[in-house]
Amino acid sequence: MSGMRTLGEFIVEKQADFPHASGDLSSLLSSIRLAAKIVNREINKAGLADITGAVGAENIQGEEQQKLDLYANEKFKAALEARDQVCGVASEEEDEAVAFNKELNKNAKYVVLMDPLDGSSNIDVNVSVGTIFSIYRRVSPIGTPPTEEDFLQPGNKQVAAGYVIYGSSTMLVYTTGNGVNGFTYDPSLGTFCLSHENMMIPVDGQIYSINEGNYVRFPLGIKKYIKYCQENDSASNRPYTSRYIGSLVADFHRNLLKGGVYLYPSTQSHPQGKLRLLYECNPMAYIIEQAGGTASDGVSRIMDIKPTELHQRVPFVVGSKNMVSTVEQFIEKYRDEQE
Repeated sequence: MSGMRTLGEFIVEKQADFPHASGDLSSLLSSIRLAAKIVNREINKAGLADITGAVGAENIQGEEQQKLDLYANEKFKAALEARDQVCGVASEEEDEAVAFNKELNKNAKYVVLMDPLDGSSNIDVNVSVGTIFSIYRRVSPIGTPPTEEDFLQPGNKQVAAGYVIYGSSTMLVYTTGNGVNGFTYDPSLGTFCLSHENMMIPVDGQIYSINEGNYVRFPLGIKKYIKYCQENDSASNRPYTSRYIGSLVADFHRNLLKGGVYLYPSTQSHPQGKLRLLYECNPMAYIIEQAGGTASDGVSRIMDIKPTELHQRVPFVVGSKNMVSTVEQFIEKYRDEQE
């Protein structure tokens, strides 16, 4: 325990890595840390309190909202608004971006985009879920309300991103563009402690993560890649192992640690893909690139895409560099072919 470093201590040590302001990262991440603790506490009550299930409403994407979706959204918004670094947030659970109009936030330099509770439908069956967040420096003048332009920035403009995974243990993983570090929550101390320093994903892996129940709806290149993963080939250590949890944070976290590729391609029902560029793909892309991996829409780098709307969807391929490259090759080879 004597060598243990808490999240707060680690942030202070690394403050020079965060651009523009020495104390902003510490304060901003402290608000995310606080909200994560509160959400973690509620998740741990699942089955004991009336916090699971749907609320009977849909978000702007037409997806049924879970009780914990709304709870997490409100807690993260409140925690971020209470700090003077954030002038507004955009959330998967909000129709439009939310501007913070308190005097406290008037001169804030940053906006936060978030998926407050990724995989929330899994709560009812005790499967890992998570929170994803992304931080940008605003482009509108300080002292004025944030504009849509502040939120519609490409991923390569991110100054920090991370996720919290609520599972057998709760972990917060983040990057400020100088490597990826993970902190495990110690509930006896109420503290996130450094447990995974300088996380790196292997350049190759043996896990592919995709919802194969949608196989008949996938583009031909993805179908061919899945068959490639299932073939016997000792030189490339195939067949690969299929692992799909159905919670992006959980699947991503496993592949980050062990090596692998996660795919959510376009389908007949979702020709533009299903995952959100701003709330899910960009932050995960920033993290994976900092860990030595790659994130793509199957053709080009995710973080180079210029967003055109808050809830924009894109196909998503993320993970070990060589595996993502192979997926892209299959997509290119069969781009114009049909079965």
